[in-house]
Amino acid sequence: MNKVAHIVGTVIGIVITVACLVAATVWGYRSRPTDAPCTALEYNITDSDERLYLSETELTALLQQTDLYPVGRKLNIVSLQRIENAILRHPMVRTAECYLTPRHVVRVRLTQRIPVLHVQTALENYYIDSDRKVMPSRNAIRDKVLLVTGTVGVQSAAGILADFAAWLDDEPYWKERIHHLELKSPQMVYVYYADNGKIEKAVLGSMHRYDRKLRKFRTFLQNRPPDVQEKNYTEYDLRFKGQVIGRY
Repeated sequence: MNKVAHIVGTVIGIVITVACLVAATVWGYRSRPTDAPCTALEYNITDSDERLYLSETELTALLQQTDLYPVGRKLNIVSLQRIENAILRHPMVRTAECYLTPRHVVRVRLTQRIPVLHVQTALENYYIDSDRKVMPSRNAIRDKVLLVTGTVGVQSAAGILADFAAWLDDEPYWKERIHHLELKSPQMVYVYYADNGKIEKAVLGSMHRYDRKLRKFRTFLQNRPPDVQEKNYTEYDLRFKGQVIGRY
């Protein structure tokens, strides 16, 4: 028993020693002061295959403008943390990690912000991202996300409307059809959806229990008789429990 305990203790000791050595090496690459110059700056935008809202050129320009561009500088005066912080201030960057390689290359690994909702009003044009924060509009953004127009406040955009966008992602039927919400007021919301190749409109009323309203509406659309399909209603009203009311 003592022999087994001794072997287990030895193995644990080796594991701890190796872990400490690895940690020390990584820490050394990140914080080791040296008179050697930084040889290069490299970026790794990990989600660039899915989206690309920024360029390496503008990241480098940002560092140059803040006097943090590391190439050619002695590593003992290069602050990896300050470089990270500067890049995190870029409006399209979600996360950033800066580290030093054994070849004295400063590498920045970053991810971009992910839009989930697009808000356009008479005065504003912005996105809400996956962290429920305001994200500026940019021509490079090509993601197909829910568009919201009308009377929209940031609080509701980052709250109930972002919740609705997330709900759509889990509802394939509506995700393929709904592309636009219009808010006339908190109590009057219109949803625009594609049906049989044309855009139609439904009245949600408020956003309260939007999931129940749209599931009820889906059942109606999938089961409505031919004579109802032939009627050219201008909108459907979903505000009433257990009912879908068509209006000309």
